[in-house]
Amino acid sequence: MHLCDHLNVTPGLGWQLSRQLFRAATSVGANLEEAQAGQSRADFACKCTIALKEARETGYWLRLLRDSKKFPNLEDESVALLKEANELARILGAIIVSTRRNTGN
Repeated sequence: MHLCDHLNVTPGLGWQLSRQLFRAATSVGANLEEAQAGQSRADFACKCTIALKEARETGYWLRLLRDSKKFPNLEDESVALLKEANELARILGAIIVSTRRNTGN
């Protein structure tokens, strides 16, 4: 959210990246909250899959931000967040594989 706050004050590219990044990044947590209340293991896996997609989208927006070179003062923060998004995606992928393996799906 800190990164999005800084991007949001820049008209044009910064504002657009801020909106997209914020939506994708916060959707990861929202879908994991829904997964916790899943009605079945399959429902849990489905919500985790959506969270994985959103984590990957978050990574996309962070790579776009990094590669644009338009915000050099935010580069360190965006690179660190990209690393976290990639780690989260790997963790979610492992959870999905494990859940599906244990349910036979």
